[in-house]
Amino acid sequence: MISVSEALDACFALVSPLNAEKVALRDAAGRILAAPHAATRNQPPFAASAMDGYAVKSVELQPQAQFLVVGESAAGARYSGKLRAGQCVRIFTGAPLPEGCDHVVIQEDTTRQGNVITLNVEIESKDNIRLAGNDFTDGFTLDGPRILTPGNIALLAAMNHANITVTRKPIVALLATGDELVQPGETPGDDQIIASNSYGLKALIEAHGGEARLLPIARDNEASLRQGFELCEGADLIVTLGGASVGDHDLVRPVATSMGMEPAFYKVAMRPGKPLMAGKIANTPMIGLPGNPVSSMACAHIFIIPVLRRMLGFDAAPMARKTAILTEDLHANGPREHYMRGRIEDGALTIFSRQDSALLSVYADANALAVIPPSSPALPAGTEVEYIDI
Repeated sequence: MISVSEALDACFALVSPLNAEKVALRDAAGRILAAPHAATRNQPPFAASAMDGYAVKSVELQPQAQFLVVGESAAGARYSGKLRAGQCVRIFTGAPLPEGCDHVVIQEDTTRQGNVITLNVEIESKDNIRLAGNDFTDGFTLDGPRILTPGNIALLAAMNHANITVTRKPIVALLATGDELVQPGETPGDDQIIASNSYGLKALIEAHGGEARLLPIARDNEASLRQGFELCEGADLIVTLGGASVGDHDLVRPVATSMGMEPAFYKVAMRPGKPLMAGKIANTPMIGLPGNPVSSMACAHIFIIPVLRRMLGFDAAPMARKTAILTEDLHANGPREHYMRGRIEDGALTIFSRQDSALLSVYADANALAVIPPSSPALPAGTEVEYIDI
């Protein structure tokens, strides 16, 4: 067995960042920005009013001074004339500042009668002006890789980009295996169970920038498994579910080997997820996950998500770890790194008492995987431990 760190490095060695593609800005949310995008203009492109009020020359500001309103400046329709002494322009938020004006008196600080305004005794000292380029200037860049958030999309629109260069979504073929499996909605036999892993993994993969393809369940025989691998053609990553252990019906590894798989490793010193394997088959990276549903989901957080991120252009790095305080005593750990399901609330971590790798109800209630090092001694409540968000 190899360590989790060694296994993750081996997985990173199997993949590389994918090529980029152009997509319309309206379709770019959640995609990964693949190249710097530069602004083509200043924002705002002109000095603009930050408030509704009256544009004046600051040298004329005096308590109870009077001004003649000679025009109006609105968003998209500037006032193009020049002001003389004692004149002002009615102006609205976002409108261009008239030439020569350097102050906007908010309307609450004025009294208007006809076309004449009188300033209050006390007026706000702020000029209420947004200078040209106050937000960003021509040439300002938004760099990648980054997940494009709604804020990023709005920024790119303001930078005048209609099309965005993003990393192509990794196509992940999900191949569940086992005679015991039926699809959700089907009627299982007395000795069968519902295939849940592939659906949870599809959701996880697509939440992290991939495109998952659910393949038909491969049965526990060589012909069905071979056909399953053949259906993976065109994928950027193959993920098998189950059949990776050493039982008589665990055929994924021998069948993949017979089809020319170049192995990277088999078995990792972790709980859950010991029977994990990886390699390349027909030059396509492959990761074989355990069949127990929680094992496969936990391994996906530890291995699949970082591999996807690498394919999307991010650094080859494990999932970020945080720390929290244990709410209860924790027993000593064995020789394998243990990823224990638990829940973070108010900075404290409660590790669930039931840790069986078949318990999806426990996993579904968890929001953290506590990382307990190999051979860790018993830990009392109040000890700080590492965890990964899930």
